[in-house]
Amino acid sequence: MSLLRIILLRKNKGEKMNRQDRIYLLAQLGEYLRSNEDELRQAKQAAYLQNSWFIPEFIDLAIKNIADNFLQKELLEKWIDSYEVPEETLQPKTVGIVMAGNIPLVGFHDFLCVFASGHTAMMKPSSKDDVLIKHIVKKMYDWKTDLQNTFSFAEQLKRCDAYIATGSNNSGRYFEYYFSKYPNIIRRNRTSVAILDGTETSEELDRLADDIQLYFGLGCRNVTKLYVPENYDFIPLLNALKKYHYFIEFHKYRHNYDYQLALLIMNNKQYMNNGSIIFTQNTSLFSPVSELNYEYYTDRNILVESLEGNDDVQCIVGHDDIPFGKTQSPSLTDYADGANTMEFLLKV
Repeated sequence: MSLLRIILLRKNKGEKMNRQDRIYLLAQLGEYLRSNEDELRQAKQAAYLQNSWFIPEFIDLAIKNIADNFLQKELLEKWIDSYEVPEETLQPKTVGIVMAGNIPLVGFHDFLCVFASGHTAMMKPSSKDDVLIKHIVKKMYDWKTDLQNTFSFAEQLKRCDAYIATGSNNSGRYFEYYFSKYPNIIRRNRTSVAILDGTETSEELDRLADDIQLYFGLGCRNVTKLYVPENYDFIPLLNALKKYHYFIEFHKYRHNYDYQLALLIMNNKQYMNNGSIIFTQNTSLFSPVSELNYEYYTDRNILVESLEGNDDVQCIVGHDDIPFGKTQSPSLTDYADGANTMEFLLKV
């Protein structure tokens, strides 16, 4: 039995958790997620059966990133110490969390922030991604039974003191209507872009392929739009993306690919492809699954200024921005939509 688990068991006698106790519990969760015990493997399989976009490779990646980038004791201590989190939260608030379901455990960071700040969480996970978060909460209940007063799940989030809600632009309007009278963070559709200059190495293009295709490109941190200089040579990137050619074997991805390709052909649009992803010139930041938009630029400074002021942009990837291959490996301080969740929670 690990030292962390021994400490938690000693605290499991009705004693209220303080800040350090919460850090220990989260670090214990990190140990569990790295262990890949039978229960966890069964939960992963159930998550895949629930949502076939969540292939085992991507479930493992999401869990590994959470365990390694969020749930390390030293990282948690440094992160929480950078805020004025009280040692004990005497009057915790109830925070409603509406979670998205586009990639595995996409709502975990909000859950983590609420717990780390000393508040209680009432969660409504997406029906596409509720298996893993419920399994995690159950394990934390096992270690500390008093947490049943700290976490809960509900179909309707009522009588909360604050709300964090993530969804589409349409659902964002719904959230604004119902949650506007309460402190809130409302997140809508976002996506990510890459600015290339033509000097990228083969290793950088290989990592950019990850930014584009991890999780089938369904995350808001996935690159869906390229900005390239005139006369840019697309062949090296198309070749780098062949590492994900096996996507074409997944029927949902193949259906998207065939459909988007048929639309371009019928509309007599120019395109490039490598047999599993399509490049097309398009001004839209958002592109459908299996397609990547691109646009030419002349002045990088003007382009960056316009993108940094665009509410639809989550990440900018490039030599002077987020490094290639890092979009889907956020740290504790990479807050979605630039809204500092911990600062928000500590002011509730």
